[in-house]
Amino acid sequence: MSKRTKRVLVGATAASLVLGIGLVAGPNAFAAGDDTTDIQLLAINDFHGALEPPTGSSGKLTELDEEGNEHTVEAGGAAYLATHLKQARKGHDNSTTVAAGDLIGASPFTSAAFHDEPTIESMNKLGLDVSSVGNHEFDEGLAELNRMREGGCHPDDGCTDEDKPFKGADFKYLGANVVDKESQEPELPPVWVKEYDDGAKVGFIGMTLEGTGDIITKDGNETIEFKDEVKTANFYAKILEYMGVNAIVTLLHEGGMPESGAYNYDCNSPGPGDGISGPVVDIAKGLSPKIDAVVTGHTHQAYDCNIKDPKGNDRLVTSGSSNGRLFTEINMKYDFESDDLERTSIEATNRAVTRDVKKDKKQTKLIDKYKKLAEPIANKKVGYISEDITRGDSEARESALGDLIADAQLEATSGDNGTSQIAFMNPGGIRTDLVHKQSGSEGDGVVTHGEAFSVQPFANYLTAMDLTGEQIITLLQQQYSGANEGEPQVLQVSKGFTYTVKESNSGADRVVVDSVKLNDEKLDPSKTYRVTVNSFLAGGGDGFKVLTEGKNVEVGQDDLAALEKWFADNTSESKPADAPAADRITFE
Repeated sequence: MSKRTKRVLVGATAASLVLGIGLVAGPNAFAAGDDTTDIQLLAINDFHGALEPPTGSSGKLTELDEEGNEHTVEAGGAAYLATHLKQARKGHDNSTTVAAGDLIGASPFTSAAFHDEPTIESMNKLGLDVSSVGNHEFDEGLAELNRMREGGCHPDDGCTDEDKPFKGADFKYLGANVVDKESQEPELPPVWVKEYDDGAKVGFIGMTLEGTGDIITKDGNETIEFKDEVKTANFYAKILEYMGVNAIVTLLHEGGMPESGAYNYDCNSPGPGDGISGPVVDIAKGLSPKIDAVVTGHTHQAYDCNIKDPKGNDRLVTSGSSNGRLFTEINMKYDFESDDLERTSIEATNRAVTRDVKKDKKQTKLIDKYKKLAEPIANKKVGYISEDITRGDSEARESALGDLIADAQLEATSGDNGTSQIAFMNPGGIRTDLVHKQSGSEGDGVVTHGEAFSVQPFANYLTAMDLTGEQIITLLQQQYSGANEGEPQVLQVSKGFTYTVKESNSGADRVVVDSVKLNDEKLDPSKTYRVTVNSFLAGGGDGFKVLTEGKNVEVGQDDLAALEKWFADNTSESKPADAPAADRITFE
């Protein structure tokens, strides 16, 4: 055995003990020479329990044809995704399926009704090998995330199937930057090493965004915190190198915004900057050159881009949209002489999960099972709509569905129900559209409980509070400053509340203070107003810290109940709801 081999094995043993992971040498683990082998990664992100084909804008993609014209593609559905992945793996001996977080959480009713156990089972059958956690993995707290990983019955609702208890994830869930507040030790496995039969080794570092603590519920997550992405990844890259693992891929639940919304847009084509903006750019630029590629998520965008590493070399950064509409195929060569990836060989392609292929039988059986169990509750009629009512395509804009939800929350906390004057709704809490076309057999224009749940799946509670006019203006300014400066989060507003945004300005100055009005009267900075938000926002979620300063706080019913009551009180088969005009915020 050579000195180099001894050093690698000793390092691997020590690091394996520290990290609690195994590294087993294959038959050709230390092959010499200049031979290479091919490795394929198939990547997804932000699946969000979308077992059934998503509807509305959540189930569409934009593609560019050879002439540069845009076309709409219907995409998504776990049964179709499984078939596409099987087809993509053909001819690839060294293939690994990876994910960059938010596999669960904010899920449609079929999965959420069973605490996302169906989605974990789907990922097992899909052949997923490893995933980072995302912020939504913490929706029900750390203990529930660990149940997703390890299996067992739900502490309150018990087992869905007493004869076959939930077994948990077959894949690895990584969270290198998720640590215990007191000990600073990782709460989740930080890395995973895949060793192929021919001896090639690839190490994966999994992380969620550092800001996760600001966008998750505090319940069940009080003992953890989230560390800096760059420092964490660079630390574990050194550990992996010490173990003799030089080929490294980071799975990161943080992302950016490409210059085009087309999933097959060439991000590396000539243009300003890197063809992409947002938090992932600075993160990627700071990650150690030891890291060969970065699979990202969180922003629900599609891109494959080259971003320079600290040595000035191109490094691939990818993202595969959301809701299982895309997967990213990454192909690369592994060099046995350096035991590393040939950086220049790494290529990626985003592939649409089209619905023109045969549905996977195992996925179809799984989905049918849970649909049948959920149907009695999911198919309950709650209201009627005359047309699609959508959440729009940007969290930086007002939407028809956002206005309707804000109106419902105001109605639930005003008049006979309270004294609120204004309601604000966070755009990220609106997960899909309300579509006029029937999703099952309920009939066109019917809104079912399952559909309403898919729009608002978080079980937040309406929270009324007193805010001064000055605090409300600060709230509006926080849409464009602080944590939201790079990616604005425009709160959806109830009827009667209006203001103007000056897009040529920057930061907090985008809000035209003198334009803020309630029922056509200028907001008085010194006057107190009664405001309704959900419990997530009331806790300062999404960077709206001023809401933690509210006085006379009163917690009421959950937000989904408020939405369904609005439909019951305001719509009927002969009087369906129209889409609001979304004209309460003026953008100049």
